[in-house]
Amino acid sequence: MLEHALKGSKKYWLWLGFLGIFIITGAYFYLQQLKIGLGITGMSRDVSWAFYIANFTFLVGVAASAVTIVLPYYWHNHKVYGKMTILGEFLAVSAVTMCLLFVVIDMGQPMRVFNVLRYPTPNSILFYDVIVLNGYFILNLICAWTALHSYYKDSSYPSWLKPVIFLAIIWAPFIHIVTAFIYQGLPGRHYWLSAIMAPKFLVSAFSSGPALLIILAALIKKVANFDIGEKAFETLGKTMTYFYLAFLGFYLFEVFTSFYSGIPGHKAPFIYLFVGYEGHAEWVPFMWTAVILAIISLIILLNPRTRKNQTLLVLAAFTVFFSAYIEKGIGLVTGGFTPNPFETVTPYRPTLPEVLISLGVWSTGFLVLTVLYKITIEVDKRKNLAVKLKG
Repeated sequence: MLEHALKGSKKYWLWLGFLGIFIITGAYFYLQQLKIGLGITGMSRDVSWAFYIANFTFLVGVAASAVTIVLPYYWHNHKVYGKMTILGEFLAVSAVTMCLLFVVIDMGQPMRVFNVLRYPTPNSILFYDVIVLNGYFILNLICAWTALHSYYKDSSYPSWLKPVIFLAIIWAPFIHIVTAFIYQGLPGRHYWLSAIMAPKFLVSAFSSGPALLIILAALIKKVANFDIGEKAFETLGKTMTYFYLAFLGFYLFEVFTSFYSGIPGHKAPFIYLFVGYEGHAEWVPFMWTAVILAIISLIILLNPRTRKNQTLLVLAAFTVFFSAYIEKGIGLVTGGFTPNPFETVTPYRPTLPEVLISLGVWSTGFLVLTVLYKITIEVDKRKNLAVKLKG
């Protein structure tokens, strides 16, 4: 099947070339980071987790969201997701690839990653995070590739695959729960010290992941004539809507607790993010942009008539995805570090090298995703042609 990735139209190769430019640029600045150190980033003594970890946290959620497709299809025999399942699993593979790259980059020196294996520390949550992420990557790759190969050979998937699929389904939420535990167990960070951090992570993931899948499905329908079906779009739209409402509800619960209790440490990050704190308002425009995007999402998604309109649904998917990215990818990390435990502000903004390295990682993930989707689409085309010839 791999040979399908080596053949394609001019647009296919131009797209890979476009991604390649960002990958090469990111790799160049990563080599600079290796040479100079993390000093080329905007991180400091007071802000030790930043843009890299923010992207990592968001992408772990995207990877975990594959369960919203895989579980109904395999566990409840929900045939509507027939064409979506492999797309969801391959999205998980590319998202975990990006997560692992962000972890390696954030550690400064890649050799430090091996210390996790050389000196295992079961009392560290990071140790479990590495295990669950790598395990999830392998499980999804096995499930998606074997299922696609069976489809290619026009046979049912082997019996040994079913336990592996069920294991991947059970495994999925834990990759994001463990990530949430890394944050919520830190007593000095009031913004993260919340018992609902893990469920909030999950509902955020289960809305932003389907949102990205809707965007990708609409895109490949247009450029490759690969249609997942109207019913699949509709069901995915409902999934995104319910989990997005739960996410907004959880966020408002935390705002209520912080301001009704009046605890200064809990209120300060919200004040910093939404109106500015002691003259610092670096992220205020971003957070209000997220609020506006959330309002647009709700206007479209809460009305069944607009939600069923595929064009508006894709627009809502964009607004859900980017509002969730701003909240979790930017607000969560900066809100946790600002103000710091001494109630002072150390401003953080990602530097240009930091942004370009991150773009390189995103491009690598999309390159992996493009190749895997290309193989899936070509296998589907071949299958449809065979059915037509037999008919």
